[in-house]
Amino acid sequence: MNVLSLFDGISCGQLAFERAGIKIDKYFASEIEPKAIKVTQKHYPNTTQMGDVTQVRDGDLSSLQGIDFLIGGSPCQDLSPYKLNRNDAKGLEGSKSKLFYHYERVFKYIKPRYFLLENVVMEKEWEDIITEILGVEPILINSSLVSAAERKRLYWTNIPNISQPEDKGVFIKDIIVPANEVPDKYWYDLPFIYNGDDKKVQCTLDVQKGFQRNMKEVYNQNAKCNTLLADGDGGNRQKKVYQDGRCRKFMPIEYERMQTLPDNYTDCVSDSARYSAVGNGWTVDVIAHIFKGLNGVK
Repeated sequence: MNVLSLFDGISCGQLAFERAGIKIDKYFASEIEPKAIKVTQKHYPNTTQMGDVTQVRDGDLSSLQGIDFLIGGSPCQDLSPYKLNRNDAKGLEGSKSKLFYHYERVFKYIKPRYFLLENVVMEKEWEDIITEILGVEPILINSSLVSAAERKRLYWTNIPNISQPEDKGVFIKDIIVPANEVPDKYWYDLPFIYNGDDKKVQCTLDVQKGFQRNMKEVYNQNAKCNTLLADGDGGNRQKKVYQDGRCRKFMPIEYERMQTLPDNYTDCVSDSARYSAVGNGWTVDVIAHIFKGLNGVK
């Protein structure tokens, strides 16, 4: 099978094909982030990098040798419910999320046998536009069924008979590194409010920088983490956990585990780049679950 992956990130798609037992002959990727490309090429050196999707023209596509499967997760920044001000959410016309229309362009040109598009849960009007273009209704799957983190995502695909994954019952306590193995740089020495053993947000960390004061959520090990985002993209955004009476950031390896990536999959780049790359990626076990729908299809 030949695959073209748009907005490829760290190649979670290739990992998912492997886990689904589907052999890939040629894999073409469109990605512009150098550090994400570095992760991909470390693990999959035979990946053909095609660069910026906005610069991939019809002539480039016609030169590819028969693409069977088009996959992608177009940028969600202008669609995401996590926008602090809904007036700033410009939907599919926003500067980032309008890149979906390049997925549409490629989709209509190459006419793949199979396709998959992933994106966030969004306003119905935007969802309906994508549905009309791709001709299939999306499937909502929450990654929390297979991992220790919440991640509700819509998947548009023509792979048949997609069901919900089995709930594996995984929580933070199942993926965190023992406290005595966590380097000092991940721990906080700051005041915090203790909210209770039965609370998902077990503590609230008091982070002050200059005149700014930010109260950060610190998760209970017996809970699931909220959705991982591009948390290495500046600031103090990394998700946090309460462990052995102290508050700390999750380590990059724990982010990888919450996206069901192999341990240290992203260890060839900096911590901040790892957090961002993992947060921008896919939950591999969810994608593999979808791809398994191809097994037995002729």
